[in-house]
Amino acid sequence: MQDRQSSRTALGVAYIRAAHQILDNQPLLFPDPIALKLLGSDAADAIHGMVERHQNPYGKGLRSHICLRSRFAEDKLAEEVRRGARWYVLVGAGFDTFAYRQPVWAKALNIVEIDHPATQQAKRQMLAAAKLALPDNLSFASVDFAAESLTDVLGRLGIPATEGVYFSWLGVTMYLSEEAIGNSLSAMAGVSRRSSITFSFRQPPDPSVPADTFLDSKVEAMGEPFVSSFSEEAIAAALLKCGFGTADFLTPEKAAERYYRPLREDLPPPRRTTIVHASKSA
Repeated sequence: MQDRQSSRTALGVAYIRAAHQILDNQPLLFPDPIALKLLGSDAADAIHGMVERHQNPYGKGLRSHICLRSRFAEDKLAEEVRRGARWYVLVGAGFDTFAYRQPVWAKALNIVEIDHPATQQAKRQMLAAAKLALPDNLSFASVDFAAESLTDVLGRLGIPATEGVYFSWLGVTMYLSEEAIGNSLSAMAGVSRRSSITFSFRQPPDPSVPADTFLDSKVEAMGEPFVSSFSEEAIAAALLKCGFGTADFLTPEKAAERYYRPLREDLPPPRRTTIVHASKSA
């Protein structure tokens, strides 16, 4: 992402979630009725105009991954709320729409969207154009990581150390160095004695799988190249080092059983583990 430009990959993710609403079978893997409205009146035509790209095997696989990680993160949010979480903090929120379609059980949450100022400005302009009101329990926290740390940003939120806080961190770690990821995980773990997190990560690409190398070249061409990749073992170790507990990975087997039964004809189940949940160690 360029310093003064909103994230192109985040916008692309929003279009993929919107395409899911149009192109895939009911029941949807990730219902998001706000996605198309946020993107504007031309979004549906744009999606239909690129339907071949969305419906080829690579497009379906990417859409399945993006929708799955959002579905899993929001399922984990519901579980954490039942355990007493009072805060939902989206780190690298992009064009996420949860705050604008939140269910009744989320109304007591403090929802915070953290992202780069340029991306947040673009999103707020889109919200205004779509006449989507900002809910009372939502706040924005802008951050330019060239000038300050996530610890600084979280410190401004005033989250009590005794209150449950749940972080989602989707589609971000692959753009960060190992050091930056460790610092961010430590910052999130340090906010509260009751911190929990769901985030996605990139496993080392498989050279024999064309989709892996294609995605690498595509994001690099957009000016937002991938920087890091991790094995499950490395992610589990990083979580423990930073203060979180045992990692709960959404493996392909778990995902297939939970979200792709009966087998979907529209979206393929994942072939690799790229999503993890963890709670703060007691």
